[in-house]
Amino acid sequence: MDEAEIRGLADKIIKGLRAKDLEGLKRVYATDIVSFDIEPPLQHVGIEAKLKNWAKVFTLFEGVNYEIRDLTLTVGDEVAFGHAFGRLSGVLKGGPATSGMWVRVTFGFRKIDGTWLITHDQVSVPLDVESGKGMTGLEP
Repeated sequence: MDEAEIRGLADKIIKGLRAKDLEGLKRVYATDIVSFDIEPPLQHVGIEAKLKNWAKVFTLFEGVNYEIRDLTLTVGDEVAFGHAFGRLSGVLKGGPATSGMWVRVTFGFRKIDGTWLITHDQVSVPLDVESGKGMTGLEP
């Protein structure tokens, strides 16, 4: 049952992004979330910082698509973690459709007052150490 609830959070992220629904997204994160997102700075602390990142996405895209692939979970009584691949794509405002890029996503979950919430996430792309550039063309 806990694993199903956690997987439901991933579904809520997908639905919230596709609908550009910040209030819906707010309900999947703990208020004190720490996010190591792909956008600078190195960390975003708190729900408002996390939602600010998603709000920026909504200003860049007319239509947003998001998918999560290969979500793997390890679930305890009150703490869980998971990892997956994610891809944000869609139609850019005033521009063409973009197929986006696949990123690596790691989630930390905690059961707070009986409800599972995301308390930590980290998004990354592999790095070509020699050139210092992200390798954004890889696929799972």
